[in-house]
Amino acid sequence: MSFYESVRVAMLALAANKLRSVLTMLGIIIGVSAVIALMSIGRGVEKFFVEQFTSLGTNLLYVFPGQLDDGPRQGGRDLGVLTLGDSYAIGNPLRVPDVIAVAPEVRGNALVARSGNDMDVSVSGVTASYQDALSGEAAIGVFLTDTDVEERSRVVVIGSDVFGRLFEPNEDPIDQTIRVNNILFRVIGVMEERGAGVGGSNLDEMIFIPLTTVQDRLFRRRTVSGEYQVNLIYASVVSEDRMDAAQEQIAELLRERHNISFRGEDDFVIINQSDLISIFGDILGAMTLFLSAIAFISLVVGGIGIMNIMLVSVTERTREIGLRKAVGAKRRNVLGQFLIEAVTLALIGGMLGIALGAGGAVAATSFVDNFSAVVGFDAIAISILFSMAVGLFFGIYPAYRASRLNPIDALRYE
Repeated sequence: MSFYESVRVAMLALAANKLRSVLTMLGIIIGVSAVIALMSIGRGVEKFFVEQFTSLGTNLLYVFPGQLDDGPRQGGRDLGVLTLGDSYAIGNPLRVPDVIAVAPEVRGNALVARSGNDMDVSVSGVTASYQDALSGEAAIGVFLTDTDVEERSRVVVIGSDVFGRLFEPNEDPIDQTIRVNNILFRVIGVMEERGAGVGGSNLDEMIFIPLTTVQDRLFRRRTVSGEYQVNLIYASVVSEDRMDAAQEQIAELLRERHNISFRGEDDFVIINQSDLISIFGDILGAMTLFLSAIAFISLVVGGIGIMNIMLVSVTERTREIGLRKAVGAKRRNVLGQFLIEAVTLALIGGMLGIALGAGGAVAATSFVDNFSAVVGFDAIAISILFSMAVGLFFGIYPAYRASRLNPIDALRYE
């Protein structure tokens, strides 16, 4: 019997028991669809974060106080503090020649309100250099100036989502007042849409206030010597190939300013853009693989279902097998016939699962703006090959049993 004829007979045998065939494929369909959906959504999330971080600039360095693994310290040692003076020192071209813009930032949360509308927002206390370091622009009005910082002005630049929440669509927000923790601020600008920023925060749901104003009126964070503390310092480097050099220059400068000895532990950490993207990529990749591994269990369960149904099929078709052997069919013909049926079941189930998983991933992500699932060819290929492997593996034993039947005993079977 030719391979084509074996496939045709297998399809006829499956079509003769449509409901049973569909129920047998159900485990494969669920497993493959879960794998495709999880991998597609996971890759879409990774792509989304990479695009969002890249939109901030590909030549950014982030300077944080303390260390990433900071826990309780012995002896009450300080975890590390960054100050406004540190940011000015980093911006000195004589000390750090590869940095072209520096932006210190103080973060906190506040309630903003206007005309009965209010929302919780993230407050960013920054200087005028913020928009240069992070390539941000005001879509309406202007951004903060050095004068605003020096005079501790009560002015604010709001994110696009904050504007949409507090103002009417066609309303001019410039020179209007809003309350930030019950303190009146004058709106001077609205930022363009940016999306996610550092730490996953939504830049469109933030407001930007002069750093000195935030320190004096909202959060009051200073060192014992009276210097303004900052949560983060952004440093924009002249080019990507100078990132490592700039990182070393900043580290050397801060060690000197913080009086850290030669072998002493740094009380700050410097991270570049590629490090952040790599960290998020590793985390998301590990989560996707973990969830996909769980979904692959469904494929194994589906394979066991195929084995059970094929064993039942062998029992039901015992006389048919005996008749085929009596007219000259060899063991390999019977073995191949049942293997083809098992693989066909798994393959059809895999293809239906791919279609269902891809469609589900696309449908799920359609509810999220600026985000789309990434259905990779490798995920499809792996799912098809794994489905065929499951069908082949779990179909071997039933096919072997069928091929070992004695034709005389099989013809007598009732």
